[in-house]
Amino acid sequence: MVDIDFKGQALEKAKKVAIMVHGRGGNTASILSLAAHLNLDGFALVAPQAPGNTWYPFSFMAPDHNNEPAFSISMKTLDGIVEDLKSKGFSSEQIYFIGFSQGACLSLEYSAQHAQKWGGVIAFTGGLIGEKFNPSKYEGDFDGCPVFFGSSHQDMHVPLSRIEESAAQFEKMGAQVKTLIFKDTLHTIREEEINWVNDHILK
Repeated sequence: MVDIDFKGQALEKAKKVAIMVHGRGGNTASILSLAAHLNLDGFALVAPQAPGNTWYPFSFMAPDHNNEPAFSISMKTLDGIVEDLKSKGFSSEQIYFIGFSQGACLSLEYSAQHAQKWGGVIAFTGGLIGEKFNPSKYEGDFDGCPVFFGSSHQDMHVPLSRIEESAAQFEKMGAQVKTLIFKDTLHTIREEEINWVNDHILK
């Protein structure tokens, strides 16, 4: 079982929960620091800690077997958190995913493999996971769930082509998708991304 940090509202009082998933080399503190910039007042914040600070060892587009068993374990970690929240009375519409980089990829992959009307899925530089894009892995209906993709047009870790394929897959499954692609090459979260998410998903 991984360590989990809780911040924000107590689960017993919160009306919404954000599962915040850090990137490779990050930790719960780094992803929770984002809360100072996002409209998360009233949210319970749940941040799992990846063993060794990484959810899976290689690129999210490496041969699938290279990232096992870590990838499957990480997916089960998110599933365990979601099931625990649902057992406490939270509906899928009260559960949000917020991830950066490797954490964004994992959040997208989990939410797509368990498509339903989540409160929102916010992916700061991420795409669906797999050596090849495989739409047959995904089924279900997002039923208008808002989904955000933000990234550089030439990120060092996440190709724009995979972001575009991922966004199209979410749209096909009924999500309301917004993609913001920036003309820099930085692997970061930009103020414009924060502002859009605050105005449209965390409003």
